[in-house]
Amino acid sequence: MDPVVLANVPETSKVVVNEAFGPYIVVNRFKDFEDGIKKVNASQYGLQAGVFTRDFDTAMAAADRIDAGGVLINEVPSFRVDNMPYGGRKMSGIGREGPQFAIDEMTEPKLIIFNSPML
Repeated sequence: MDPVVLANVPETSKVVVNEAFGPYIVVNRFKDFEDGIKKVNASQYGLQAGVFTRDFDTAMAAADRIDAGGVLINEVPSFRVDNMPYGGRKMSGIGREGPQFAIDEMTEPKLIIFNSPML
């Protein structure tokens, strides 16, 4: 499939409300910052989000308020490095990927305490 840019798509359409893994992007307008955050967080998915801005305070506010496993500032949400805690929120998955997180997920820690004269 060739990459596709979709603009002014109804917010109830499948390409907006479903999580898709393909070469397309939906570009819709929002009234202001608050409206944009509200629309992003209305999704039942939250793998990653990309925020493009020149304003540091806006970037940090968006990163703090967007309910997603990762928020990338001035970068598309496909960037990934194995040692980063990559994963989603809501219906986009449970847990994190990457070597450290896989080991943590497959390891059951046990606490052992000795109070004995044999030491």
